[in-house]
Amino acid sequence: MSTPSTTSQTLAFIGGGNMASAIIGGLIKQGTPANHILVVEPFEEARQRLLAQFGVRVLAAADATLAEAGLVIWAVKPQTFKEAAQQTRDFCAHSLHLSVAAGIRSDSIANWLGTERVVRAMPNTPALVGLGQTGLFARAAVTDTDKAWIEQVIATTGALLWVKDEPLLDAVTAISGSGPAYVFFFIEAMVEAGVKMGLTAEQATQLAIGTFEGASQLAKTASEPPSVLRERVTSKGGTTYAALTSMQNAHVSDLFQAALKVAELRAHELGDEFGA
Repeated sequence: MSTPSTTSQTLAFIGGGNMASAIIGGLIKQGTPANHILVVEPFEEARQRLLAQFGVRVLAAADATLAEAGLVIWAVKPQTFKEAAQQTRDFCAHSLHLSVAAGIRSDSIANWLGTERVVRAMPNTPALVGLGQTGLFARAAVTDTDKAWIEQVIATTGALLWVKDEPLLDAVTAISGSGPAYVFFFIEAMVEAGVKMGLTAEQATQLAIGTFEGASQLAKTASEPPSVLRERVTSKGGTTYAALTSMQNAHVSDLFQAALKVAELRAHELGDEFGA
């Protein structure tokens, strides 16, 4: 992967969990040398896994080695970000910083790290299979070259989009960040219903997952909006019509939208709770 010539090509990850692993895996598949990736991970078991799986360099704690990093990716839990930043900031003040921590606002990150070169990202777990959706917000000091590097990194995990206003990342969190869990929830319900109707769990699981996969691909490639696609498979008086009418009578859409609003509000609360 090509990177800006004026910046160190070393990428440092603070935290080596699932999201860091997804990005690291994508980078290595795209040709980034493993020795250009450095991970600070306090847990020995996680360090050994990263070393065995990717061959990257690992540290138990932040040290002067981080000075090599042109880009630092923060893959820590929101509640541990501030402490980790305090332990790290002296080693990478010159770096570009990318945070994938939910809820923590860029004002807090910039203050903790002593730099304005901060980008916030809201990825989701399908990044683990290269089908992620990531929303991005950049502070004013982030250059076009910085953004291009961030895009190269995130593109290894799936699709991305930039938002101009940081509060919109709370909406991204509600829609796509938490979204995979909603899909799994509906798959679970479909499987349970299928079993009650007499299918085996294996049969119901295949049908449910395959239907989500196929319908998503159809929605992605079709020129019509999802509402038109829905209408095309909903013949009045038919089985689909009966099911959708039942959902409408139960106000499923209203309840689902209310649930997403709760997720958006919780994302905002995380910034208040852990960003002080």
